[in-house]
Amino acid sequence: MNIYATIYKKGGINLMDRDTLSKLIEEKINSVKIIDVHTHLYPPFFEKLLLRGLDELLTYHYLIAETLRYISIDPDKFFALPKKEQSEIIWKTLFIEKSPISEAAKGVITTLNEFGLDLEKRDLEEYRRFFSSLSLEEHIDLVFEKANVDYVVMTNDPLDMEEMNYWQNNLSLDPRFKPAMRLDKLLDFKNFLKTLRDKGYDIDKELSEKTIKELKRFLEDSYHLMNPLYAAISLTPDFKFPENSERERILREVILPFSEEFNIPLALMIGAKRRINPLLREAGDGIGKGDITAIENLCREYPNNKFLVTMLSRENQHELCVTARKFSNLMIFGCWWFLNNPSLIKEITKMRIELLGFSFIPQHSDARVLDQLVYKWKHAKRVISDVLIEKYDELLKTGWVLKPEEIERDIYNLFRGNFIAFLEK
Repeated sequence: MNIYATIYKKGGINLMDRDTLSKLIEEKINSVKIIDVHTHLYPPFFEKLLLRGLDELLTYHYLIAETLRYISIDPDKFFALPKKEQSEIIWKTLFIEKSPISEAAKGVITTLNEFGLDLEKRDLEEYRRFFSSLSLEEHIDLVFEKANVDYVVMTNDPLDMEEMNYWQNNLSLDPRFKPAMRLDKLLDFKNFLKTLRDKGYDIDKELSEKTIKELKRFLEDSYHLMNPLYAAISLTPDFKFPENSERERILREVILPFSEEFNIPLALMIGAKRRINPLLREAGDGIGKGDITAIENLCREYPNNKFLVTMLSRENQHELCVTARKFSNLMIFGCWWFLNNPSLIKEITKMRIELLGFSFIPQHSDARVLDQLVYKWKHAKRVISDVLIEKYDELLKTGWVLKPEEIERDIYNLFRGNFIAFLEK
């Protein structure tokens, strides 16, 4: 008897063949309300900090770097141009003179198509008119509906004075935007002495006991102001723990105790090499292989802390998976930045399922422009769906009987349940 003939039947669903299995998985993935655990988006209250619209989509740093591979223009001259002219150059270079085949270029096309715009026309001004016709609230509503996102987690820097002005001005947050507290600058506090002192913290130039105490007070005050879901730090590939440095002292004496006391995860994003080509500015960042030993040491030495970890190098992914098998206080999340490509998402998601079952968070958008939520989640869901179809099909062939509600449960956990449970742990 064909294995599918024995599969559980309920509510008119009969998983008798791979086609039916595929349709069920796609239906459940497309219906689950996603929690996007890491973005660089802002709520409407933050006004100009929330990037949106066609010109912001086109001048995303991925597309800038790709364009400057094709055209002969001094990067400084390109960046000196108004954003509208930059986007017109990018449109002409990547979408008219070339086919938009790269993941970033294809993402723009996916977004325009999801908004119902006529792609055959290739009319930039018509597309601009569509975006400009949307109010801010209409735009946010449309994007969240198309992406089927419940809420996004922001990146909020308590030492960014422009952003803090909004937080301190009777902020009323849209519930679709949840805070996360970014602490990169705290590790480099000496370069932010004036900011900290202007905010009322008696910080020395050296990492004295008084400075440690004041940095703790700053974190606690920032927590009560923002109520973040987690704290986060982006780290270079050479990050080590321990390392006999001021950075280690701040982690041990300030950030890790704070994270444990308030029971919030510390998200570590490891592997970014900043400005390997400084001429390209934000578009000039690169990647490097990190040291998993640092993660092992943190998880082992701080069993009462929770760590959300994503790493930028493909070469780190297998070792990171094996490490996650050993520590329940470690939650892997997403295919970050340069890993956010279908071929790599597929490879990494398959490996994670094979090693970790469903105990990870498969993706986050890392969106910097509101409209990117549309394509990043549409593309990611398609790949993750294909992986799940393959893995469930293999499971069924062993003789295991699957119920539709069990598939729904697994998908719910991947796209939201695992994150919620880790926060509450």
